[in-house]
Amino acid sequence: MADATVATATNAATIRPEEVAHFAALARDWWDPKGSSAMLHRLNPVRLAFIRAAIDQHWASDPDHLKPLAGKRALDVGCGAGLLCEPLARLGAEVTGVDAAPANIEAAALHAQGAGLSIHYRHGELASLGLGQFDLVTCLEVIEHVADKPAFVAELSRHLAPPGVMVISTPNRTPQSRLLLVGAAEAIGAVPKGTHDWGDFVTPEELRDLLAAAGLTMSEPRGIAFSPLQGLHLSNDMSLNYIVTARAV
Repeated sequence: MADATVATATNAATIRPEEVAHFAALARDWWDPKGSSAMLHRLNPVRLAFIRAAIDQHWASDPDHLKPLAGKRALDVGCGAGLLCEPLARLGAEVTGVDAAPANIEAAALHAQGAGLSIHYRHGELASLGLGQFDLVTCLEVIEHVADKPAFVAELSRHLAPPGVMVISTPNRTPQSRLLLVGAAEAIGAVPKGTHDWGDFVTPEELRDLLAAAGLTMSEPRGIAFSPLQGLHLSNDMSLNYIVTARAV
């Protein structure tokens, strides 16, 4: 659901102004677990569990270690109001969050200050910010909102320092996601109207090709599924949403 701010090194913009406006309008209650971003609050623990496992596997860290990212730099692209940035900071990382909407960055910085966390927040085209490279790059529920997906993924790759790891999650383009994530979710208010364009969803095969073109190899995807008993959970079912890691080839 978050929006991203990215471009190629040649400044081919991937931002859609209408997306910026849509997510900026949600900034004021982004941190309200019962507000317009309630779905992200429910999704965040599932994504964090995957990220923590990916961190431990990639750097062979102790799963019981409270700060496995100590001494590492993390970049969250399309950070919204910081729902992922803050947990990454608590895991020990030096965190930078980038978003297209200034209102989101304002809300993120204010919340981090209240939480006593030092997080660097920036808005604008990623390619023009001069942020350098990072050990961990995350991009969750973002790629489906950008205009130029190859340029976007190439820019993500340029910000990943070898031998770092990237984590991407996105809705899958399937009949089920069209029915549930777009039709039903927006109809009942679980997701704000106009959040998703099903035609912009990316299949795992398409994402693998995009990452390969950017010099990255993708892991086997894990689904993020829903059931009445388990709620949102990691699964082999990728019909709605999925999450992957990527590394330099």
